[in-house]
Amino acid sequence: MSDASTKADDDDSTRQPIWSRPERGSRGPAPAHSRDAIVVAAIALADTEGLAAVSMRAVAGALGTGAGSLYRYLSSRDDLLDLMTDRVVGELRPYPEAEGGWLDSMLLLGRRQLALHRAHPWLIEVSHRPSGVGPESLAWFDNCIRVLEPVRAPVTAKFEAIAMMSGVVTLFARSEAASEAFSLAGADLGAYPHLVAAFSQPSAPAPRADLFERTLRGLLTGLLLAEPSDPD
Repeated sequence: MSDASTKADDDDSTRQPIWSRPERGSRGPAPAHSRDAIVVAAIALADTEGLAAVSMRAVAGALGTGAGSLYRYLSSRDDLLDLMTDRVVGELRPYPEAEGGWLDSMLLLGRRQLALHRAHPWLIEVSHRPSGVGPESLAWFDNCIRVLEPVRAPVTAKFEAIAMMSGVVTLFARSEAASEAFSLAGADLGAYPHLVAAFSQPSAPAPRADLFERTLRGLLTGLLLAEPSDPD
């Protein structure tokens, strides 16, 4: 095979989702690391130093190799971010089984998602980037559809509900991260009478369910139980 044909084959492979490509390119010396080892090193770096610290050079340094060697396994940093995201989604396994019905099961899945964001704060940063959908993400989505099988709502409503639940999880994770950096301590509120009045109100009794649960319950029931069922 000519060099031109080999390059064309390699270029075609980079247009495929990273999960559909072979573990490494067709050229170059035998691999010193696996794709999985690269992803694990990148996740560890993101967990400890943030997503901005994850560069091909930094990950290669963590593995004790040169940045150029990583391009035998990945064509870009975007490939690496896709693999990182899908791998941590795999941490949602085994999928929990709730004692109640579909709504309790979905709430439990939502809490597991939120815990995943707390364990890997950088997920907030990758949640809005265009990316491929990997096997673990598909498996999680498939499980959500399984949980929603008893619900007599159109399948499009179920897809929307799952997507909106993930959006709420990201919103709460982002809010938690922001609240850690936000404080009114020492602020002069004299020019903000409505805030002063609000803070002077007596505390109300805590609701039986926390805000995250109340939000998800309202969202899921509103999207799924208010929808007309599929025609027989």
